[in-house]
Amino acid sequence: MDALRIEGGQRLSGTIAVDGSKNAALPALAAAILAQDTFTLRGVPPLQDIQNMTHLLGELGCAVQVDDRDITIDTTDTSRVHAPYDIVRTMRASICVLGPLLAARGEARVAMPGGCAIGDRPVDLHLRGLEALGATVSLEGGDMVLRADTLKGATVFMGGPFGSTVLGTANVLCAAVRATGETIIESAACEPEVAFLARLLRAMGADIEGEGTPRITVRGVERLSGVDIDLMPDRIVAGTLAVASAITNGNVTLERFPMDHLLAVLDRLRESGVHVEQLDSTQSPDCCTVQITTDRRLRPILFTTQPHPGFPTDLQAQVMSLLCLADGNSIVTEKIYPDRFLHVPELARMGATVIRLGATVVVQGVDELVGAPVMASDLRGGAALVLAGLAAKGETLVRRIYHMDRGYTNLEVQLASLGAHIERVDGGPN
Repeated sequence: MDALRIEGGQRLSGTIAVDGSKNAALPALAAAILAQDTFTLRGVPPLQDIQNMTHLLGELGCAVQVDDRDITIDTTDTSRVHAPYDIVRTMRASICVLGPLLAARGEARVAMPGGCAIGDRPVDLHLRGLEALGATVSLEGGDMVLRADTLKGATVFMGGPFGSTVLGTANVLCAAVRATGETIIESAACEPEVAFLARLLRAMGADIEGEGTPRITVRGVERLSGVDIDLMPDRIVAGTLAVASAITNGNVTLERFPMDHLLAVLDRLRESGVHVEQLDSTQSPDCCTVQITTDRRLRPILFTTQPHPGFPTDLQAQVMSLLCLADGNSIVTEKIYPDRFLHVPELARMGATVIRLGATVVVQGVDELVGAPVMASDLRGGAALVLAGLAAKGETLVRRIYHMDRGYTNLEVQLASLGAHIERVDGGPN
C-alpha cells in the first residue's frame, strides 16, 4: 500500500492554484442525468471519487468522455436506474443520483452507501424529502427503491439533529426542478456547493431562487437542457493548503482561493496568528489570489464545527494539527460528526497533547512535534497527519493514504512544489 514519507521542518513558499471542488463536482455530475442535451463540467480534479462517479454514470446509461479535467456526458439509455452496491460502497456521495434518477426516469434503485468511518450519517432525510414530493420508498435487497409517476411540489423540511444535510438538499433540489408546481425547501443546506448546484441547474433551465439561504424556492419545469460550466474552487483544499503554509511558518500564495466561502475559518486563523491577505482587490472574493503568512508564535483558539457559514467539519482535523503548536490550550468541539476524531490518537503519537472529552478535544500546545509512523483513518484526518508531519522534527510515515486520494489530487506533488520534503513510497501492508 502507498504511504507518504515526510521529512519535516521545511518552510513552504511559492505559488499554487486551488483545485476544483470535489464536493461540488459530485452532485453536479449526478445532475447530468437530468440533461436532455450534452452536459460539460470543466476544471474537475482527477480524483478517485470523481472516477467512481463517472463509472456509476456509465452504469446508469450515460456516455462519459474525460478530456484532462473536462468531463462531457450524454445520456444514451434512460432505462437504467440501478446504482449497484459494488460502486456505491466505495463512495457515500453516490447517493446524490437518487433525486436526478427519480425526476428524470421515475425510479431510482440505489444501494445503501459507504464512505469514511467517521460516524453514522443517516439517509432518512433524503428519503423523507423525496417522499414529500410524491415518491414511494421501499428497501429491497439492500437497495433503496424510490418510484414516482409524477412528482408534485411541496414544502420540504430538511433539518436534522446535526443541522441541514448537503447531499439531501441536493437530492430534493434535483427532484424538485422537474416536479409539478412549486417546492419550498426549508432548512436547506447553505453550503457553497449547494449554491453552485442551484446555479448549474438554473443554467440548464431550472427556476430556482434563494440558494445559499435556508429557504430555496423551486418552480418545476418540463425540460432541462445541457450546460457547459466551470467548476468552483475547492474550499477544503484551499483551507488545507493555507494551514500547510501556516504550520510551517511559510509564505505561500494561493490562486483561485475561495475567501468568501471560508470566512469562519479565516476568522479563527487570524485569531491564532495566521494572516490571509487578498493581493488583487479587483478579483471576486470567491475566487481570488491570497498570500498566507504567520506570526512567529501561534495563539490558542476555540472553535465549534457548524453547518455553513459556520466552521466546516472538513477542516476541523487540519486546524487541530496547527493548534498542536500554539502557545496554550485550544478547545475544538465537533457538532456535525461527533465521532470525527480518529486523528487524535495519531497526533498523540507525534508528541501532541490532545485530550478528548466526548465531542470536544482540548489541545495543549507543545514546542515541537516529532515524526512517527501514523495511519490515516479518513480523508481529512489523513490530511491533518500530513500537515503535522510537515512541521514535525524528523521523519513521518503516513500510511493508508488512499483515503486522501479521494479528496486531494497528488497532495504530495502540490506540497513538494512549495518546498516540502515529501514523497509517495511503498508503505508495506496496512
